Amino acid sequence: MHAVAESGSPRPNSPRPIVVLGTGGIARTAHLPAYAKAEFPVIAVADSYPGRASELAAERQIARSFESVAEAVRFAPVDAVFDVAVPASQILAVLPQLPKGAAVLIQKPMGETLEEARSIRELCRQRGLTAAVNFQLRYAPNNLAAVALAKAGLLGELHDMEVQVRTYMPWHLWTFLATAPRLEILYHSIHYLDLVRSWLGNPLGVYAKTVRSPQCAGLAATKTSMILDYGEWKRVFIVTNHGYDFGAETQCSFVQWEGTGGAIRMEMGVILDYPKGKPDTLAYAERGSDEGWKSVPLSGNWFPDAFAGSMGALQAYVEGSVSELPIGFESAYETMALVEAAYRSSARQAEPLDL
Repeated sequence: MHAVAESGSPRPNSPRPIVVLGTGGIARTAHLPAYAKAEFPVIAVADSYPGRASELAAERQIARSFESVAEAVRFAPVDAVFDVAVPASQILAVLPQLPKGAAVLIQKPMGETLEEARSIRELCRQRGLTAAVNFQLRYAPNNLAAVALAKAGLLGELHDMEVQVRTYMPWHLWTFLATAPRLEILYHSIHYLDLVRSWLGNPLGVYAKTVRSPQCAGLAATKTSMILDYGEWKRVFIVTNHGYDFGAETQCSFVQWEGTGGAIRMEMGVILDYPKGKPDTLAYAERGSDEGWKSVPLSGNWFPDAFAGSMGALQAYVEGSVSELPIGFESAYETMALVEAAYRSSARQAEPLDL
């Protein structure tokens, strides 16, 4: 029997003050609740839309609010961490306004295209930014516990990883996605691509097809199938359908790992009833055991708790208490390269039948 190792989120010894740039839905429902729960100090919020930042500051009891990035930067102390919680299309406009050498957490994705990701990477290099991209699924409590189980030897050698999501996503909650030419892979499955990379590194390549759904009228593709190539005996695939509205009993949202020694399965509850969500779960089974699947107790969910994990990882790296930043911008660029490869694959003609 394998005991679950301690698997808490990374966090700094001395949390730095946070200045949040952008007050949209993700900041309100995930970033700020996570930081409050983790006791990370948020000293200011900023948003160019008149009154939005001051309203949120009053609601969350944050001392200062601003209506421009420039004002927030002038106010920020030298040890501030900037949380850039804006749509991908705005990142390149925000980063040049930040102080050289600043610590920055950039909301995913890292731009809307690989070309934008390349420009963001170059900006981070030129300005000496200690920058991370908020691929926070890595820090979801159930994934951290799964990693701990794997490190304890439960899986043996990992040879199979799959992600399945079949649910109904209320895309209308994000107005900027209404006209986005890229949707499902760039804004959702990017999390799973990054998660797979965190477990297995970069694949040799990817086969992908992303398509529109009649249940998501007017939107770009919201259904995707992807196979990641890790050689002859590792099977890795991701399948999503965000237009499935036939009831909770047949919906699903899970990641499953299979190894020579056992299997692990985690369920992402937030996807099953977004944005309210259901509790995340984790279970494991040992090969050769007659005890079946065993549940693992968890503390917290992907939303909002994982957002404290990504901020905590950045802050711990900046203060020097950890030596690695897994979600640093250089690694995040590689996730974007995988996203771009998936879109290229989807655009290509499939192998025709020889009839």
